[in-house]
Amino acid sequence: MSRERLLRHLKALVAFDTQNPPRNISGKSLLIEYLRSALGPKFEIDVTDHGAGRVSFFARRGQPETLFNVHLDTVPALEGARFPPLEMTVADDRVYGRGACDIKGAAACLLTVARRTPAPMALLFTTDEEGGEGCCVERFIATGGCHSFRQVIVAEPTACRAEVLHRGYLSVRGVFRGRSGHSAERRALEDSAVHRYSRWAAAALREADRLDQDGLRSCFNIGTVSGGVKSNVIADRVDLHWSARLLPGQSNERFLDRMRALEAGEHAEWQVPFAGPPLPGADLDNEQAEAFARQHGLELGNGLDFWTEASLFAAAGIPALVLGPGHIEQAHVVDEWVSLAQLDRALETYSQLVAGHG
Repeated sequence: MSRERLLRHLKALVAFDTQNPPRNISGKSLLIEYLRSALGPKFEIDVTDHGAGRVSFFARRGQPETLFNVHLDTVPALEGARFPPLEMTVADDRVYGRGACDIKGAAACLLTVARRTPAPMALLFTTDEEGGEGCCVERFIATGGCHSFRQVIVAEPTACRAEVLHRGYLSVRGVFRGRSGHSAERRALEDSAVHRYSRWAAAALREADRLDQDGLRSCFNIGTVSGGVKSNVIADRVDLHWSARLLPGQSNERFLDRMRALEAGEHAEWQVPFAGPPLPGADLDNEQAEAFARQHGLELGNGLDFWTEASLFAAAGIPALVLGPGHIEQAHVVDEWVSLAQLDRALETYSQLVAGHG
């Protein structure tokens, strides 16, 4: 019966188009009404529409100590799928559909738990995690929404293991300025924006290579570069976009300061479209989250390569871990899927956590 209810919820959730972009969602969307109805009348519910498709749905029953956080937006559907992306399909013990793995499967599990037990429970559903334009979690934290909780569990695909370590994510756009002119002028060596960028890039690669520690490797990537006019014109501008995925305990802010200080960095202007700290961030630890996992018999993982919003809660002083059904390799693919076995395991794990740590 519980699996049937779980799959009914997942079928409904997959059918709601929450692709991000375009993120066509509001506080009055049918998705929001579905969540309200699925939880029932015993939950106190607060819906906040931040605009641009960014909606927070906070539900609480009783006085729980643990908050479950799940994002309901998905990456866009891709061409070439065998199964309709906005229809749930069960085949070969797998559940297909956009968001089934990342991470509507977890949401369906939690909606099922909410009716399975009358225990105290708190849920924060958001719609803006994908795409680097999120504000729901940060604003929830800023308004004091987390102060009554001793632990946050963020649902992401972790194969139902509790993860207390993951990389951060820093996205930076830059502009290098130069002084245009004819390439026959000797000053091109110093004044070209392309040359200035090139000196900085070489230094940045060397600096990024020093970040690795204890066998773990950070990531640094210069993703796009464009600039200049032609070979006989001194370039006056280069635009670039780079990203870094720093290791637990490292600081996005300190790394950006180091990038600014590199050779030719004085000729650059930087903007940060998105910055998410690692878990844990600089000058923080994960001892409380790890103790919570051990107390409740959760299998601990070895850390995640991808970023999650758990680090935002941890940075605000609330112990946070990541726990959800599925594997990240099954997310964001053409035919996204999660196994029935993983959904069953997540349902039981969430049920035990709610019953034992309300």
